[in-house]
Parts: sequence; structure tokens; C-alpha cells
Amino acid sequence: MRDPALPEHEIVARIEAALYSAGRPLTLDELVKASGTNSKEKTRRIVNDLAKKVKSTFRAIEIAQLEDGNYVLQLRPEYTPLVRKFAQHPLLPSGALKTLSYVAYEQPVTSKRLVQIRGSQVYSHIKVLEQLQFVEHENLGRLKVYRTTTKFQNYFGITDLNAVKSRLMNTTTTTTSAPATTRKANKQLQQRSTTKHIPSSAASTTTASAAGDGATEAQLPEKT
Repeated sequence: MRDPALPEHEIVARIEAALYSAGRPLTLDELVKASGTNSKEKTRRIVNDLAKKVKSTFRAIEIAQLEDGNYVLQLRPEYTPLVRKFAQHPLLPSGALKTLSYVAYEQPVTSKRLVQIRGSQVYSHIKVLEQLQFVEHENLGRLKVYRTTTKFQNYFGITDLNAVKSRLMNTTTTTTSAPATTRKANKQLQQRSTTKHIPSSAASTTTASAAGDGATEAQLPEKT
């Protein structure tokens, strides 16, 4: 509902509520809808003012504008270790998180390949990941081919998946195996998830997932 007569403090409150509850970056258009106005310029100004107020008031939380122009309420990266100590309820079990990282950095990947690397329990992982809309598939004959979704990129704050994959591959040697590469992918996802959009409850649960796997680097070939 848009009301041109909305007082500015109400518009600010609506934008705060949207950023807090989203658990992911929001586009300017989404923030315009949440604000109850029709003005992108007004919404942008309010978000930028709000970001300055958050910066001057809080030390661990920030409103950041990402490279793609989206805005997110998130924990500052330097407080990641503290979050790991207190997070309790993971959104993703460690096994599903490992499977997600494999799909993210090796996509497109077939169901046959996933079973070879992750074991038959990968089907339960994929079911969870598709329910969360982090992964999608298309049928290729009798096989299914899996890829990550736009929601996955938004949720983990990945603005250019191809660039991330390219940087990752460039840092590996020619003798690096695919499992070794995806171990690094899993670690990167863990790091990203622990700096997510606190205090959003969805972000807190994903942080806990990373905390559960963070003690040792994930060994993707293990069927766990």
C-alpha cells in the first residue's frame, strides 16, 4: 500500500523492517515497495541516511550497498568469530552445506556425478536445497542437471558467481583435484554465511551451519 502522505519516520521504519526481516540483500525497487512510496530517489536517500545512522550508532552491524546496487543489513566481517560461538540452530545440516558448495562451484553438475562424489544421501540434501530454492534442476534424458539459483546468490551475497568460480580456479594448480577445489568452495561459503544479515533470524541459522562445519575444512569426497 502506497500513501503519499506517509510521514518520513514511518517510511524509515518500513525500510528498517524490510532490511531486518529479509535475510538477504534487497533491490532498490523492493525497498520502494516496502517504503510505501513511489519514489526511488526518496527511498535511496532514506536508505543512505539510515546507513549513516547505523554506522554512527552500532559497531557490529551495518547497512551495506553491494556491487550490484542492492542493500543489505549485515554483521561486520570482523565479528564472525563471535557469531560462531553463539549461533545454535543451523538452517542447513553440514552435509547439505557441503553438497551445496559442490553444486555452486562445479555447476552444471549431473545427479550421477553428485552421487559419485557425495554418496546416495545426496538426494536428501538436494531435496532440502530445492525446498529452500538454493538449487534447481533441469532434466537431461534420465539425468537431472543441477545449478544454483538467483536466491542462492542473493542469500549468500554473491554478486558474480562466474567471477568467484574463476578466481577460485585460478588459485588452484593444474594438479588440484575437483574435490580439493570444492573443499575451498565449501570454506568460502562458510565464511560468507557467517557474515550474513544479522539480526535476521534466517541469517542466524545459516551462521550456525557454518559454525558447525568451521572447525575443520570439509572433505567433500567423504560421504557424510
